[in-house]
Amino acid sequence: MIGCFDIGGSAIKAAYAVAPDALTNGARVATPLDDFAAFAAAIRQLCGNEQGLVEAVSISIAGVVDPQTGRLKCANIPCIDGRAISRDLEAAIGLPVFIANDADCFALAEATVGAAAGHRNVFGVILGTGVGGGLVVDGRIVTGAGGFSGEWGHGQALATEIGTPPRRIGHFACGCGQKGCVDTIGGARGLERLHLTLSGQALDSHAILSAWRDGEASAAQTVAAYLELVAPPLALTLNITGSSIVPVGGGLANAWDLIEALDAAVRSRVLRRVEGPLLVKAALTSEPGLTGAAILGFQARDGAPLRPLS
Repeated sequence: MIGCFDIGGSAIKAAYAVAPDALTNGARVATPLDDFAAFAAAIRQLCGNEQGLVEAVSISIAGVVDPQTGRLKCANIPCIDGRAISRDLEAAIGLPVFIANDADCFALAEATVGAAAGHRNVFGVILGTGVGGGLVVDGRIVTGAGGFSGEWGHGQALATEIGTPPRRIGHFACGCGQKGCVDTIGGARGLERLHLTLSGQALDSHAILSAWRDGEASAAQTVAAYLELVAPPLALTLNITGSSIVPVGGGLANAWDLIEALDAAVRSRVLRRVEGPLLVKAALTSEPGLTGAAILGFQARDGAPLRPLS
């Protein structure tokens, strides 16, 4: 079996898989943030490898692995940030380790056994605290030495004016070190930042969306601005990737009326016009990261590398 893990800054969630679609849930422990030895020990303990049942480890993680160096960028877990994570974990636990970004694992799971099953070209989108994405073609995550495919949330992509007549809003600084990234607007914290900028009101995303549904003017202005800012870069991403479906996960996906409005805004901007929705609800609402890690692990174990982009 393969030990599957979904790792974030708060918790390590474990499961065991005897097949890509056959997972047994394991334990959940707090993530050791500042001690790599403790981090590796937690993985080793959760594997239960004293009986020799686990043959490899597959990890979905809130970070990105440099495709050339193997080094992980994971700002919220300092003890693994900058490490050649697969190599270091393999040395510590004595098992092969396969690892991918959590949004990539989400997209892989949805493309294989979720809402996008049967589609050849799938772009999965996470709209949570921030923005993530993953590209899957022919059932495999697209990766390559040229960069981090699927990361539509980063890069100076946002407009600086909205509305008619145009109103200047400028660019917000992003945690990646750039300004004007979709990540600064597209997630829940971004929606809150946008509302504060436009209305002067400090509300959480739930309150903003509730007020929007009630027809409150300032919330309606914020949501209109959100759609105007986020839809163009997502439409451009779909033009470039040619994806025929976009499963959406993350906290904002629970506000499906917002996602339906975003879908309409995206479909009005893509080159290939379609009648039905492009953005669809993710089918795997329970542990998509673990499911994606399981699929990744069996692909890698069986000698099927991630689909190269270059």
